[in-house]
Amino acid sequence: MTMKSFVNWDSVRAFLRKYLSLGEYVDTEAGIRNIRSNIPFRGPTVYILFVAVIIASVGLNVNSIPVIIGAMLISPLMGPIIGFGLGLGMNDRQLLHSSLKHLGIMVGVSLLASTLYFLLTPLEADNPTELLARTNPSIYDVFIAFFGGLAGVLEITRKEKGTVISGVAIATALMPPLCTVGYGLANLNWYYAGGALYLFFINSVFIALATYLAARFLKFPQVEEKPGRYRQRLISYTLLLLIVIAPSVFSAYSIVRENEFQKSVRHFVRDNQSVGKTYIYDYAVDTNQKPFSVSLRLAGESLDEVSRDQLYDAAEKYGLMRSQLVFLEDATFKLERLNDKEIMQDWMQANERQLQLRDDSIRALSARLSAYERQVLPAVQLAGELRSQWPDVTDVTVARGIYLPSADEEKEQVLVLLQSTSPVAEEDRIRMENWLTIRLQVPSVRVVVLP
Repeated sequence: MTMKSFVNWDSVRAFLRKYLSLGEYVDTEAGIRNIRSNIPFRGPTVYILFVAVIIASVGLNVNSIPVIIGAMLISPLMGPIIGFGLGLGMNDRQLLHSSLKHLGIMVGVSLLASTLYFLLTPLEADNPTELLARTNPSIYDVFIAFFGGLAGVLEITRKEKGTVISGVAIATALMPPLCTVGYGLANLNWYYAGGALYLFFINSVFIALATYLAARFLKFPQVEEKPGRYRQRLISYTLLLLIVIAPSVFSAYSIVRENEFQKSVRHFVRDNQSVGKTYIYDYAVDTNQKPFSVSLRLAGESLDEVSRDQLYDAAEKYGLMRSQLVFLEDATFKLERLNDKEIMQDWMQANERQLQLRDDSIRALSARLSAYERQVLPAVQLAGELRSQWPDVTDVTVARGIYLPSADEEKEQVLVLLQSTSPVAEEDRIRMENWLTIRLQVPSVRVVVLP
């Protein structure tokens, strides 16, 4: 019994044609018109590009992801890149030249505007993580650009439009790398400028490649040309793609190595967090230098030679070399064995320190209490003494305060407010002030007779 007896291949082919066929959903002529209309850099496109550059530059400057996404959505850079890929797929040299010309002008304007922005902006990029994210492209960016471009072409050519183009604009990220190049030029940071320019180049090339393959697969109309010319051009573009993709492969390899090292460290720390009476409470991975290293922060007892060798042996099982481990023992202590006499001396010294601290606290509290008592005025007693000398006095209020003889001088003063059933003569008021000054032993007393 053969496989054909179990599988009806005609039904399989019919099923695949039903769900995978593109013919009835694609309008190549409308797609070509749409792509051609988005290539020219004139009119509103100029202003839209300028606005997108400023928005992206501000977003990168303040590290705002939503602002950067907004710039991606309104950027018109995708038009000439897809136009170039379409011209390549249709053998249309005129379309190729037009797309390259307008793309070059757009790139130049974007670099000029972003460089001027970063030269003039008063904002400082203290933690430019979004800028850094555009300076180290890898093979993963190649995949994103290629499949994003493929989705974009299919969206442009299909009859019923959707929202795919917006997602493609965000995924392929053409505007932020160009603005990062502007930042690098403004600050003479060639690492930022070179890495971001390479990312933009990768995105552009592989979006164009996806457009070329889609044009061939969908059988876009071809422009006649001399025999052999297309083959020569195809070989040239293939070599260009290999040159472009080579650095990104190396970058991806570096990313994979870093990820593997971090994973090994994470598993090593998890499985060896406690060694005797020593505990690994934190760690930090450094991948900026070769070879990579990890700093282990330890708490508890200091590592002895046996425990240290135990950690070294365990690290080798996870692919970590001894030279890659750095022990930070700032939170550890050295355990020392004491005899009975030394223990008793330490206990007595500790008790003596405790008693000394308690005596110091008592003295401080006594001083504060004495100062407080000196501040309290005997208001009830003063009221009785005043009424004994001036029987008409009924109410007495005593308060301590400060008066200002001049703008740069202040003195302590006691304020006495009193009420009397009969008028108090001025000489009596002055006598009260003199008597109270001596009685209270203060620099100054002010007596105020209330009506």
